[in-house]
Amino acid sequence: MRPPVVDGDFTTATTSYLLHLPEHLEKYGISSRRSHDTHQIKGVSSILADIIDTPKEYIFYLDMPGLSKSDIQVTVEDDNTLVIRSNGKRKREDGEEEGCKYLRLERRSPQKLLRKFRLPEDANASAITAKCENGVLTVAVQKHPPPPKSKTVEVKIA
Repeated sequence: MRPPVVDGDFTTATTSYLLHLPEHLEKYGISSRRSHDTHQIKGVSSILADIIDTPKEYIFYLDMPGLSKSDIQVTVEDDNTLVIRSNGKRKREDGEEEGCKYLRLERRSPQKLLRKFRLPEDANASAITAKCENGVLTVAVQKHPPPPKSKTVEVKIA
């Protein structure tokens, strides 16, 4: 299975492919060790994400409405898999008076959230920052600097 080349840009296509590899494997019925947790545990939901590839870092934006930063865990497994999970659940608003009850409860969030991303080779797994503001988790993964370009030095023969 090769990453698709989009508009002739192999690097962008490869990066996109690596970030979604566990999902691609599941599409073809191949269970990967890294992604099986999301699909086999009852009550676990996937988190929707936007990912931006900038020259210096990868930025992940994930909606986590109603969860505080203490409810969210961001870890790296196997040196290249970014794991975002939450075991907390959104708190329900209590009625101010006794005897109040919900007539409709649609905003219920799942008890557990889990999402895994395979990081590209140029991602620096030891330089990750995360912040949660207004229900949006932002995770920034720094990139390793590109390898130095080799120089050609002409040597004169005496």
